[in-house]
Amino acid sequence: MPTYTAPTKDMQFILHDVLKISEQTIPGYDELDRSFTAAILDEAGKLAVEVLAPLNPVGDAQGCTLENGAVRTPAGFKAAYDKMREGGWIGLDCPEEFGGQNMPYLIHSAVGELFVSANMAFNMYQGLSHGAISAILTHGSDQQKATYLPRMVEGDWSGTMNLTEPQCGTDLGLIRTKAEPQDDGSYKISGQKIWISAGEHDLTDNIIHLVLAKIPGGPDGVKGISLFIVPKFLVNDDGTLGDRNALSCGGLEHKMGIHGNATCVMNYDGATGYLIGEMHKGMRAMFTMMNEARLGVGLQGYAQGVVAYQNALGFAKDRLQGRAVTGDAAPDKPADPIIVHPDVRRNLMMQKSFVEGARALVFWGANLIDQGHRSNDKSAEDMISLLIPVIKGFLTDKGFDTTVLAQQTLGGSGFTKEWGIEQFVRDARITMIYEGTNGIQSLDLVGRKLGLNGGKTVMAFFEMVKTFIKENEGDPALKADFLNPLKAASKDLQTAAMYFMQAGMKDPNNALSGSYDFMHLFGHTILGLMWARMAKASGDALANGTDDPGFHETKLATGRFYMARQLPMTGTHLARIQTGGATVMALEAADF
Repeated sequence: MPTYTAPTKDMQFILHDVLKISEQTIPGYDELDRSFTAAILDEAGKLAVEVLAPLNPVGDAQGCTLENGAVRTPAGFKAAYDKMREGGWIGLDCPEEFGGQNMPYLIHSAVGELFVSANMAFNMYQGLSHGAISAILTHGSDQQKATYLPRMVEGDWSGTMNLTEPQCGTDLGLIRTKAEPQDDGSYKISGQKIWISAGEHDLTDNIIHLVLAKIPGGPDGVKGISLFIVPKFLVNDDGTLGDRNALSCGGLEHKMGIHGNATCVMNYDGATGYLIGEMHKGMRAMFTMMNEARLGVGLQGYAQGVVAYQNALGFAKDRLQGRAVTGDAAPDKPADPIIVHPDVRRNLMMQKSFVEGARALVFWGANLIDQGHRSNDKSAEDMISLLIPVIKGFLTDKGFDTTVLAQQTLGGSGFTKEWGIEQFVRDARITMIYEGTNGIQSLDLVGRKLGLNGGKTVMAFFEMVKTFIKENEGDPALKADFLNPLKAASKDLQTAAMYFMQAGMKDPNNALSGSYDFMHLFGHTILGLMWARMAKASGDALANGTDDPGFHETKLATGRFYMARQLPMTGTHLARIQTGGATVMALEAADF
């Protein structure tokens, strides 16, 4: 059975040495000193390690079952959910007026990593609720907030998001679910939704579905979409549960991974729904959740990499095979542990350097979301909007790759269910698909985000990198190992962006054919910036006399590996981009 250790020490390093959160002026951050965040992360880590992680293989093996319209979650999930609810973890960053603790989104994200690494399928139940809570909080009426939010924040009720239908996924303008207006101001919702995570289960007393539908007579396409609250059980005026609504789970998807989460076909047969937000403005309400939701999926990607790496590392230290080429490392044993071999070290360093850089990026992204929401900082909102496609697309691509590398570390053992690594591979795979496939993320990045504010936002990113390099180039070691590689990567990124502006205007296929490479080029550059920031923090700690020099020396060595062995991939991605769209589009459809 795989194991999991909460990486709270590394989290604290990013929060306090790199981001220096308690020194920031964002409302609520002044309370985030080291002892406070340590207490939160230690408690969350204990829950993750002792309760959630042991249930991960159970959920994978048992899955969910559907009987007479009722879905049963795997053994132990209900008790674990009750612990999560009783601990107040579901409403950690929700407003106090609705029963939450009003913590910054950054703390929610840090805790989320622990829960996702321990049991991704389980964490999706409260993850879906969080998205629904955010939508109601932003777009709901005062009455809707009062009716639903306290019970959802507390965890007594859960939430979902119903977008996809059998005939449409990304192109939501093709949805057919209808919302017929009623005399009392409600609507009758009819249609079918598919791939609805946590659509039906036995963890909560009620499930509050947010459903995209079209009101007859509205505009065609996405401009005619509205968003509706459709509860599983109707809610009486006094807050008690009333009649069962006219909706049901029509089936469970049989999936490659995340077996412990119920992925449902949802049928709405004239179910009572309530318009949330403005009529025909459902897409606006949906996109309220997108930055947070896509950051959360990027988090899922690297968090699966974290637990996979931990288990690969443990195996590499224990598994005896062959002898070190420089001489016996364990002469008292019949063979040396495989961690002595350079190729195994390469494999492990690729994993380690990615997950630590990815953690820094997601924490910084969550920090930007707090800065935008809590400080009303438009520039922070624009920056995270630019970065979100990269966070979602790049981190899930590389997170999946990391689980495969971890599986490879175990050799044949990694291919068996006994060791548990193959579950991380299967679970991580969905992150590249849902909340917008990674191909869609790359198109969003190049087609929409690159030109955000007339290109001013991406220019602000370039200036951020340039300023960091200029401020720290007086440190010779930092300059040689981190700043010079970062400068080269940033130059590749700027060259690619300029190519899109020039060649893309002549032929859009030139830009769109290179969008996926651009997303990865951007991702490597941002992780290069993250590693440079971490190297700066560790260098300062060593210079100032830290009581844990080993931690910071390890951090610097890991960062040097990324800058020397991973960051140069920006040159490869740039070369691909500059070939244009001709080779990509050369064949007619019939010739494939």
